[in-house]
Amino acid sequence: MNDGGIIPDPHVIRDVAVLERLYGTPTETSIVKEADHIHPVYRPFIEAAPFFVLATNGDSRLDTSPRGDAAGFVVVEDQHTLLIPDRRGNNRIDSLRNILRDPRVALLFLVPGVGETLRVNGRAQLSVDPALMARFAVDGKAPRSVMVVKVELVFFQCSRAIVRSALWDPERHVPRSALPSGGRILAALSADRLGGDEYDAALPARVRATLY
Repeated sequence: MNDGGIIPDPHVIRDVAVLERLYGTPTETSIVKEADHIHPVYRPFIEAAPFFVLATNGDSRLDTSPRGDAAGFVVVEDQHTLLIPDRRGNNRIDSLRNILRDPRVALLFLVPGVGETLRVNGRAQLSVDPALMARFAVDGKAPRSVMVVKVELVFFQCSRAIVRSALWDPERHVPRSALPSGGRILAALSADRLGGDEYDAALPARVRATLY
């Protein structure tokens, strides 16, 4: 028994050596695909991606945040630098708070219809340089800030996860009506103070009006 009087689960992996024995040695292709910069063969994935997931680390919580816009919204400034506009959102700014505490970030880029994904690790800072933000203005509206990512590691992920999930297969798409709506979720979590049918009815127009 441990100090808390609880018998540890013998099936839980707690040692890196045990983990490595279980999974074996990485293949050469798993290692050689890594680059410490945005290699020319990786740049097209970033420029074609209309969506990526941003992972950050804070003092007390981790965060993953979806980011999306027209393909090319993430600008490859040079082989070691990405520029990403921060568009309108819910103002929680969880990811941005985390970056101020810990600049390490991880990005996962997805391209519709493509099985491979692209992973980028680096360090980010937030800029409100007027000239920089003006570069990302849409309909005269500049982003709140621009994330400047200094790239440290880039590699592609094979298509197995996308193939297994059939993510891009239209026949597997789930009707939105099959899941609780935003209004129902808010109503359930706020004891009906927020959300509801009126929220759902107004949402499409509100989203269109506040994209930028």
